[in-house]
Amino acid sequence: MAAIPTRRLGSDGPEITRVGFGAWAIGGGGWAFGWGPQDDDDSVRTMRHAIDEGVNWIDTAAVYGLGHSEEVVARLLRDVPSSERPLVFTKCGLAWDDNDPMKPARRTLEPTSIRRECEASLRRLEVDTIDLYQFHWPDETGTPVEDSWGEMSRLVEEGKVRWAGVSNFYVALLERCEPIRHVDSLQPPFSLIRRAAAESIIPWCDAHGTGVIVYSPMQSGLLTDRWTPERASTLAEDDWRRRAPEFQSPNLERNLALRDALRPIAERHQTTVPEVAVAWTLAWSGVTAAIVGARTPEQVDGWVGAATVELTTDDLAEIAAAIHSSGAGTGPASPAPPR
Repeated sequence: MAAIPTRRLGSDGPEITRVGFGAWAIGGGGWAFGWGPQDDDDSVRTMRHAIDEGVNWIDTAAVYGLGHSEEVVARLLRDVPSSERPLVFTKCGLAWDDNDPMKPARRTLEPTSIRRECEASLRRLEVDTIDLYQFHWPDETGTPVEDSWGEMSRLVEEGKVRWAGVSNFYVALLERCEPIRHVDSLQPPFSLIRRAAAESIIPWCDAHGTGVIVYSPMQSGLLTDRWTPERASTLAEDDWRRRAPEFQSPNLERNLALRDALRPIAERHQTTVPEVAVAWTLAWSGVTAAIVGARTPEQVDGWVGAATVELTTDDLAEIAAAIHSSGAGTGPASPAPPR
């Protein structure tokens, strides 16, 4: 396949491929937002395949599998030559209960917790420095974001973190962080179904030199050829998607109608429906790259070419019309014409 295009993450970040590997699902099951059982050998083989195909970064988080995803990423890194080593991005700010893994994690950005979590991630990943460290969610303990971001800045100064970002933040929080230290990146949810980030958050980042790496661009598998209404019943009991509104009626039928409308576009481009869905997120000004998950090498093959899919003005108009006719999701339906 063709080399994956790259783009600089924000004004001062690394050059990253426009698609990256998302390691949420490889955390496996047995926790509140798990994806059901996952074989670690399959996970390592899948990440290795993504790297062989040209992907140069992996996004994980401490909470994925309650530490397990980071440990599996470390397994990969042990066997990858330094010249081929991917950048590793991870996150902090979700404190789980070891005695009740199915209990949702508490959102905390207390400085002492941030530092403790950073040290734990460094140990699990078996690295000296985290390439991009991100706050996973806004704090719910009452900790001022200025105190939290100040601690993140100190981790950068100490060399434990190279670049610093946030996930799921809104504009007001970004504006409070920026005077303390530049926010290198934002990670918002963004897909054909979940489009709200295009209203103000992505434009703010575009104007302030903050990179944007969007997550769930295929809406956690909904925007793939394989998803059917019947498939939900086959999900593992601990797969979080069983409880997700977008996977249930009436949203499910609307979402699949939108998915079906992508097929003629995929055929014209001689590509896949997932690649069209991911390419749509990359067509927005301000979006640096997309995080895409996979549990098998075959799933990687289904989306890795998205960065080279050039959607035309007519394609984008056709997709916008499908969004309106299907009634799927919320938020702006079309980016500006392709750059």
